[in-house]
Parts: sequence; C-alpha cells; structure tokens
Amino acid sequence: MSLLGRVDIDPEKLERATGLYRIIDEEGRVVGEFPDIGDEVLRDLLHYMIRARVLDEWLLRLQRMGKVAIHAPNKGQEAIVGAVYPLRPEDWVFPSYRDLGVYLVRGMTEEEILDRALYNRDDPLRGSDFAIYGHRKYNMIPTPVPVGNQIPHAVGAAYAMKYRGLDTITMVMFGDGATSRGDFHAGLNFAGVFKTPTVFVCENNQWAISVPLKRQTRAPTIAFRALSYGVDSIRVDGNDVVAMYKTAIDAITQARRGEPFFIEMVTYRLGSHTTADDPSRYRSEEEVKRMERYEPLRRLRKYMEEHGYLREGEYDEIYKMYYDHVEKAAREALEKPPLPEDVFFENVYGDKIWVLELEKEEFYESLGIMKELGLEVE
Repeated sequence: MSLLGRVDIDPEKLERATGLYRIIDEEGRVVGEFPDIGDEVLRDLLHYMIRARVLDEWLLRLQRMGKVAIHAPNKGQEAIVGAVYPLRPEDWVFPSYRDLGVYLVRGMTEEEILDRALYNRDDPLRGSDFAIYGHRKYNMIPTPVPVGNQIPHAVGAAYAMKYRGLDTITMVMFGDGATSRGDFHAGLNFAGVFKTPTVFVCENNQWAISVPLKRQTRAPTIAFRALSYGVDSIRVDGNDVVAMYKTAIDAITQARRGEPFFIEMVTYRLGSHTTADDPSRYRSEEEVKRMERYEPLRRLRKYMEEHGYLREGEYDEIYKMYYDHVEKAAREALEKPPLPEDVFFENVYGDKIWVLELEKEEFYESLGIMKELGLEVE
C-alpha cells in the first residue's frame, strides 16, 4: 500500500491480465502445459460444441423461414462450454443471449430451446418476452436482452450466498459491449469490495454490434480493467476450449474461497450480431474469412484427430448424428400448437384478483370483435 492509499498491482497478476493464456493453437498444436483432464472430458467438450453449432445453424435457418422472430448467431464462440463444464449443478449461471453451449451444458435440451424460440405450447417460459431461455431447474437465470443487466444480478446473488454461508458460486457471461455499461462497473466494484463468490466471463468477440473494441476503451485489455476493482483476472484465448476449461477450474476454486475472478475470453463473432444486423456495413468479408482459421471447433478437431482421440471420419459422424436429432426436434416443435391466446394472464399473481379477471373478460370480448371483423391473427 502506497502513502496515497493506492494498492500496487502484483506484476504476475498484471501479466496474466495483459497476456494471452492458451494451450492449443489455431492449428491444433500444444503450446502450453496440457492439463490431465481425461478422454471423457475432452470428448464431452467436443460434443457440446458440435451440439451448439448444429442448434445455432437450425435456429438461424428457422429465423430465415419466418418461424423464429430473431436469433443471435453463436458461430465462433462455442468454446464457452469450457467455462461452465466444471460448475456444480447447485451453482447459478447468468448467461448472455449468445450462449447456446451454456444452456446445453447445464442440461437444457435442444427440444426445450426450440420450443422456447418458436413460442409453442411447450415453451418453458410461457411466452415471457425479453428473456432468452434459462430455467430454475437448471439454476440458470433467463437471459435478459439488454446487455450487462445480468452482471449486478449475479453479484447480488453471490453476496446472498456468501451471507447465508452456502458453498455455491455464480458465473455470469457478457460481451465486450457490456463493459461499456454502468452495470459492469457497479458489479465489478461491489464484487471487489465485498469479495463475492462470482466468476465473470467476458466473451470479447471484438464487436459490440458495429462498435469495435478499440472504440470502447483505451485500457490495454478488458481483463486489465477488472484489476482496477481488485478482482483477479486473466486473458484467455477464447477459441481454445481446453484453456477455457483449465482457467474455469482455477477461477471457480478461487470463487469458492470468497474471491471473485474475471476471465476475458478473447474470441470472434463469425456471424452477425443478430439476424436483424448486416455486418458487411462495418467489417470486411476478408476479416471474417481470416478469423475462420481460429474458430474453436476446427482447432479442437485438429488436435483430437492428430492425437488419436478421433478416428478418421468420426467428427462428421458425430455432426450428422446431432444434425439429424435437431432436424427431427425442429420438425416436431413446428407441429406443436402455439401458446394459448390468454397466456400473458398466467404467472402474474398467485391468487386470482378481480382486476385481472375483468381484464381477461375484456380481452376475450376484444378477440370476439376482431373475429367478427375478420381480423383474427393466425
């Protein structure tokens, strides 16, 4: 501690926050100390990433067919599965809207995600808008659409866990754009001061919609910014799922000891921000093609094939298996009837109240008038 009250940053912590931790490079070569994780974990990580890639492709296809309102493509960010894989079921996850792999690792099925996206009768959130997936039975908070809102929520939940003496933590995911929001700074400051058992995972995909990272901050890295709040941090190659897995184990262990931890996952969004976005207006096609070389599935596949974890042609077999499964699930989800027209009257109050009942009567009366006029909506 200096005379001015400033806490000097440990040089090793500074190096972790400004460097780039990786284990497997873009060509599948081992460039760091490989952890003893076992064949089963490695195959699990591969399967989860393939499932996320296939489901992402189907949701994009369904949106282009006019069946899904909007979708945020996940391609290029599938290595996030490495961050959540080491968590316990009783831990709580606050995901972002580009985290299909997170939902799958936590136990949500492709069928549930498709039902949610199509707003059919089996939608687990019963039509609730501005919340993407998530469910209590998975200890996974439904994702808000506004970026960064989940950060202070995750910190507050972690503080409550600490207050109650629970051996659980929270993990929260968000993009680089969220670090330009006040929620990020409030959350990090509270976590640093009160030592909440929180793991922050910033999915730095280089673009906050159309705003590049260099226009968001003059700090050398996002992980560096976390240090200023007294939160240990590390900058990781976010396309290396093994590095993400190893980092998450260390971060989760530290959080359980009551010390928050920040992971900057350096990755790249290969698709559009959402299906309402045209990325060609702010980045070149050459840039995207250049970054294809670094994407996580290609990298892990090369490593596993070259080290005998996958036999020739096995990757394609696994991919086809999940593609067929999701295709079947999508067809079945499309056949299901929609949610009932009065679904938004559900889950408002525990007991029926006269005001709500009156509004429900007026709603049905309005529907009747619309049908008489031939204005009903399919």
